[in-house]
Amino acid sequence: MKKKKFSKNSNQSNFAKLSIFQNQKFKFKKKCPLSGKGAPNIDYKNVKLLKKYTSENGKILPSRITSVSLKKQRELSLSIKRARNLALL
Repeated sequence: MKKKKFSKNSNQSNFAKLSIFQNQKFKFKKKCPLSGKGAPNIDYKNVKLLKKYTSENGKILPSRITSVSLKKQRELSLSIKRARNLALL
């Protein structure tokens, strides 16, 4: 029996070959951190939570970065805007 010789490229896993600019064959979807058991309630008075989802300049971070679901993103943006109006943020 002959032993096969593998080059370095064939030994790499698929994860090492992933690039930002390739077609997305492997999608890594995170779960929403604000839904599910033990998730914090979104409220305009919870300033500590709201600061996690705003940038240093005070802009609301998009859901593609924070992996928040669409429904929770709407609630989050509404409560951030309310907190800004009341000068909590």
